This record gives sequence, structure tokens and C-alpha cells, in this order.
Amino acid sequence: MAAPRPHSELTPGTAADDAPAAAPRRRAAARTRGLLLDSARRRFAHDGYAATTVRDIADDAGVNAALINRYFQSKEGLFEACLAAAIEELGRTASAVSDRTDIAEIIVRQTANAVSAERPRDALLLLLRASGDERTERMRTDLLRTVSERLAGTAGWRPEDPAGDGLLLRAQLILAATFGLTVLRASPGLEPLTSATEEDLHQPLRDLVDALLARR
Repeated sequence: MAAPRPHSELTPGTAADDAPAAAPRRRAAARTRGLLLDSARRRFAHDGYAATTVRDIADDAGVNAALINRYFQSKEGLFEACLAAAIEELGRTASAVSDRTDIAEIIVRQTANAVSAERPRDALLLLLRASGDERTERMRTDLLRTVSERLAGTAGWRPEDPAGDGLLLRAQLILAATFGLTVLRASPGLEPLTSATEEDLHQPLRDLVDALLARR
């Protein structure tokens, strides 16, 4: 009687034989998913949700449009995935704010990154775009409110005091200025703003933050 084969020597067609082939498939799937996300983020940020079609996204990514349904179920699911990534990115930025003196430096760094790289700018632009979908709109609005509250909190605002001497409104004005700065800095030829360095921007932004978030 033949000795039993070691456990690792499995017959063809088992999981162990499939594993080497599965890894390239997983990598290909991850790459395709990433291409679709990048393409969708650009389209949604610049053209808006309604004007963007799944064929536009798939053509930009160089893949079959049917893959959007495979990886994201629908155009809505793809938008939600893009929005979730943008929320995560802005959430990381907001979590770095611990004191009012941090705010100007973080805004400068965020806008500098957005100007030098496409992805951060598109992430911010995406947060300005309405989707028309109630659930994704709630996600977007909730994040923007959370960031505003964190900014206002550095000046003493508390949720139990919603009026808070107008601090929440003023914090939202700072957030609006951050988005506006990001958009305008990407406009070629709008000097001196377009070519302003981080050093150039830091003091004016500190003046803005101090003027808006100082208790009155």
C-alpha cells in the first residue's frame, strides 16, 4: 500500500494549485478598480455627477464599462466610492488640527499639495459637487460639518452651544476660503496667487484665521 502523500501535495484543481494563478488575477482586479476610481474621480470632480456617464469613465480608464457594475454595482456605487476616498483624505487633514495656530499651516500644506498633484485637487472639488443621491449628499454634508466643527472647536466652540458666538459660521467661512483657494490656485495666470509660495500664503492665512476665530 502506498504511503499517504504529504498534505501539501494536493491533486490538480485544488486551492493550492489555484493560488499562484489567483494572485495575478487579484492584482489585475485591484489595478482595474484603481483605474476606474481615478477616472471617475476626475470626471465627477470636473464634469459633475449628472453629466458623467459610465462609458466616459470606462473609456478614460481603458476598460469595459461592464466592469463598473462588477466592482461598484452601479454609477452611484462608484460615485460613493470616490466620495468615501475624498472624505477619508479630508478627514485625515482635519484630524491634524489640534489648535488654532495649526490651521493656517494645514491649509497652506493642503492647497500646495492640491496644486502640485491632481488627486488632492480633484478630491476637494468632488466634495463641492452635488450628486442628487440623498445618501451620498448626507455623507458629503456630514463631513464638511464635522470639519467645520473641528475648526470652530479650536476657538472654544462646543456642540452644546450651537450659536457659539458665531464661531461655527466663521469656521465654515474658513472652510469655504480653503476650497476657493484650492480652485483659484489651479487657475493659470491668476497672479500673484497662482505662483505664491507656502511662505507667501502663511501669514495672510494666519491673519484670516485669527480674524474669524478669535472670540469677540
